[in-house]
Amino acid sequence: MLKIAWSEIFAHSLPEGHRFPMAKYDLLPEQLLYEGTIVDDNLFAPEPLPEQFILDTHDATYWQRLRDLQLTPAEVRKTGFPLSEELIRREVVIMNGTLQATRFALQYGIGMNIAGGTHHAFTDRGEGFCLLNDIAIAANYLLRYEGIRKVLVVDLDVHQGNGTAQIFRHEPRVFTFSMHCGHNYPFHKETSDLDLPLAEGTDDKTYLALLKQTLPRLLDEQQPEFVFFQSGVDVLATDKLGKLAMSIEGCKERDRTVLELCRRHRLPVTVSMGGGYSKQLAHIVEAHANTFRLAQQVYF
Repeated sequence: MLKIAWSEIFAHSLPEGHRFPMAKYDLLPEQLLYEGTIVDDNLFAPEPLPEQFILDTHDATYWQRLRDLQLTPAEVRKTGFPLSEELIRREVVIMNGTLQATRFALQYGIGMNIAGGTHHAFTDRGEGFCLLNDIAIAANYLLRYEGIRKVLVVDLDVHQGNGTAQIFRHEPRVFTFSMHCGHNYPFHKETSDLDLPLAEGTDDKTYLALLKQTLPRLLDEQQPEFVFFQSGVDVLATDKLGKLAMSIEGCKERDRTVLELCRRHRLPVTVSMGGGYSKQLAHIVEAHANTFRLAQQVYF
């Protein structure tokens, strides 16, 4: 059964001025339920993540200062969110959503989080709407507690996964692959194990050809036992922050490529939604919904 992390806190705990396009966190499950792609039993509501799993990835001093709302004004500005207890609770719930989805992926082949993909969070700081790094936390959980020996991160958000790259730069058991717009945030890039920076205006044909050339080779070379897929839809031409030129159909084909390869290689995969900032909320929801539709088609 497809299991999907979702909680009302994903959208409802954000401050005024930050709720668009975050309304997608409510609209997406509503759409999927309405069209019959999922039923209520597909959704699970995660609790806050126990602190021990946060400390397996993040610096203890940073976590204490974040938890106790002691970040400096400059540090808070870098995160993009005004700091509050409610915001911290939201982040910790999202972290557990991805970790629980990872456990479900071990059982069913795939697990998903309607939020997550917080790849700009570093070991000791937050940036770009990311306070903690859910992909890194879940990957470290697999390495430490589940006996997984090799993890592949496939980050196809339009922005480089700089925090994830930093966290795992000295960890050979995690291979970080980021395919992103080169001239975009973050303007100082970290070094992933494989970075593929794309030119502004990259279209479906160019993007998909590169992905289909690269990902099968990575799976053969790295022989991962688990995959994390950051499926941000900010690659769309309509995205305000993206700078690429992909269509909704092209984005769907991107997701199909990743999921079918994982399925073919019998690799469990956890999918986090990542970014999406198109002016029309309907474009964001439709592109994200395609990821869940494909998960049902490919796996179930």
